[in-house]
Order: sequence, then C-alpha cells, then structure tokens
Amino acid sequence: MSGATKPEGSTPSGRRDPAGRGTGRPVRGPAGPLRAPAASRSNALHAGAWWLWALGLATAASRTTNPLLLGLIVGVAGYVVAARRTDAPWARSYGAFVKLGLMVLVIRLVFSVFLGSPIPGQHVLLTLPEVPLPDWAQGVRLGGRVTAEQLVFALYDGLKLATLLICVGAANALANPARLLKSLPGALYEAGVAVVVAMTFAPNMVSDVVRLRTARRLRGRPTGGVRALLQIGLPVLEGALERSVALAASMDARGYGRTAQVPPRVRHLTTVLTLGGLLGVCAGAYGLLAAQGAGYGLPVLLIGLAAAMAGLRLGGQRSVRTRYRPDRWGVRAWLVAGSGAVVAASMIWAASYDPQALHPGVLPLVAPQFPVWPALSVLVGLLPAVVAPVPPALSPPSAASVPPAVRGKQK
Repeated sequence: MSGATKPEGSTPSGRRDPAGRGTGRPVRGPAGPLRAPAASRSNALHAGAWWLWALGLATAASRTTNPLLLGLIVGVAGYVVAARRTDAPWARSYGAFVKLGLMVLVIRLVFSVFLGSPIPGQHVLLTLPEVPLPDWAQGVRLGGRVTAEQLVFALYDGLKLATLLICVGAANALANPARLLKSLPGALYEAGVAVVVAMTFAPNMVSDVVRLRTARRLRGRPTGGVRALLQIGLPVLEGALERSVALAASMDARGYGRTAQVPPRVRHLTTVLTLGGLLGVCAGAYGLLAAQGAGYGLPVLLIGLAAAMAGLRLGGQRSVRTRYRPDRWGVRAWLVAGSGAVVAASMIWAASYDPQALHPGVLPLVAPQFPVWPALSVLVGLLPAVVAPVPPALSPPSAASVPPAVRGKQK
C-alpha cells in the first residue's frame, strides 16, 4: 500500500539493525566467545603468521622420519587449508603442491630401485640386471639387488621431503602474497614485487589453460596432442603478455621502482652490514650444526642476524613507498604463529629426548612406533582452524541476514 509507513530504523527489507539506522545491509550476529569472526579487510590475519605457522610444521617434519608423524603433519596442514582457504587464485595451488610431493616420493623410490642405495639389506625383493660401469664411476651402480630395507629407507626419506613441500604449499594457499609484500623490509621490496607478480600470474595462466580446454571440449575439438597444445598455448601466452604490459603500465603510474637519493657512506655501510651479517648467519648456522662449534655458533648467529637486520633497515631508505592500511599483528596472529612454534619446539625436544621413536630403524627392519607426546604436540597446529577468521565463502549466514520467509520455513 502506498500509504503504509515503515517503522523508524527499519531496512528496505523490513529488518531493523541494532543501532536503529536503516542501512539496507544484512546485520551479522555477534560472534561467540569460541567462534572465529568472519574475515574482512580490517581483521584479516597477517600473511606472515601463516608462513610462520607453516615453517613451524616444516621444521617439525624435518626432525623426524616416522611416517605416522609425517602423515599426521600432512593431515593437520590439509585440515587447516580446507577450513581457512579462500577462493583466490593462489589458494588453488595447494593441490599442485600435494601432487608435487607425491611425484617426489615416487621419484625417490624409483631412484632407489634403479640406482641402488648405501643401505644394506637382507630381505631381497628382486634382482635387476646390473649394468657394468667404468672405474671412474665407483660407488654408483645401475640395477642389482633391491632389498626391503633400502625401499623403506627411501620411502621415509621421500615422505619427509614431500611433507616439507606440502607445508610450503599450505602457506602459499593461505597467505595473500600481495599482503605479504606490504610486510617486507624496504630493501627487499623490489625482489618481493617480482616474486608476488610471479606467484600471481602462474595461477592465472593455469586458469586460462583450464578455461580454454573446457571451451574446446564443449565445441567438440580435441584437447590432447601436440596440435591442441599449440592452439591452447598461443592464446595463453597472448593473454599473459597483455596482463604483463597492463601491470607494468599501472605499476609505473603508481611510482614503482623509483628510488631516493642516499649518501655514499650510507650505501657502503649498508653493503658491509648486509654481507657481514649474512656471513655471520652462515657461520653461526654451521657452528650449531657441527659437533665442535656449539660454543660459538649461537653468539655468531645472533650477531649476524643483528647486522643483517641493521643492513636491511638502512637499505630501506633507498625505497620510497608508503603503506596504505598496514596489516596489524593482533592476538590471533600471535596464536597462529605460536602454534607453529610450539609444534617445532616440541619436535626438536622430542628428537633429543627419544630419537628412536622419531627415527624408526631399518637395520633391522622394525615397524614404526606412534609416540604419543610428539603426536599431541603436532595437533597443536590445528589451532589456526579455530582462531583464524573465517573466509566469506565459508562463514555461515547469521540469523539476521536470513529473510523472514526462509526463517519461517526453517522453523
């Protein structure tokens, strides 16, 4: 009716917002104390927190060859990715990293079968014809005996490397590369721009290939073979070239690549601090890994890190840029990064406390054990699936955003 009036503060759809103002937008209910809020631009998790969490899982995976613990780490990473992944192009790369890890595992097993292994064994599975090699190829063989011990050793080794790749893929799928670029030091900004552009364009090219293959399939044209590959590759390369030119023009218009005038003494001091710091980090890391360098390894590593950070700080004066809406490192970012650190520290402690449980033996061949405390520490890595903000595609609609007719049917 034309003469009907709406209550004051109601929205066009007849709903009232808590403040009594008609905004026309669905009103979200307050998040519970144990429920993560819906992700938005203001409360998005810092990209560095995702990388620290993934690096913590990768550090834990590097400390063990137990297939049970490695499988648990892969399960934790996969669950968090499934719970907090968005629909962005870079978020689709997790499946590619999983396939790459499986391919690395298969290649490691194939190399062990055909190139042999230094691990001796008593359980011979098969004997391949051995190819005679010259004297200068001592220690290398092609073919020969294939034992169960060498296959199990190769399986453990390949599974550890595959787990590391999957952890890196989890960080790549969860962290926004453009937001990560904002957190880089000014000295690494130009390199970070190149990395972000490469990481952004690769998924777009994959999407173009999938779209063109689907279009050819719907038109009844073949999608396999050399001819089809050439017909698909030309439009993909043309589209990538057009995006590159457009991106270069937009970046030049926004002032990318412009540098400030820095005094020569500051440039020389930056070079000395950066190179000296990196050399100190390498020497300190070698000292920590070596058996006789534990006394000087940690001090040299800390001094090298301090010098490198100072060099990067001075090098940032050369880059002229501003930060629009810088990402905040909040409580949820500390929880996500801290969960990865807890997993890494617990696994390092377990490796020194009970190394046999984390490294099952192959001579003699024994079944791997399931260490309880390291497994429980790995489960701490599930914390981001609870505290990280929920992406919009995964967040359930609030009660206020559901139309009254639909709510009546649900009741």
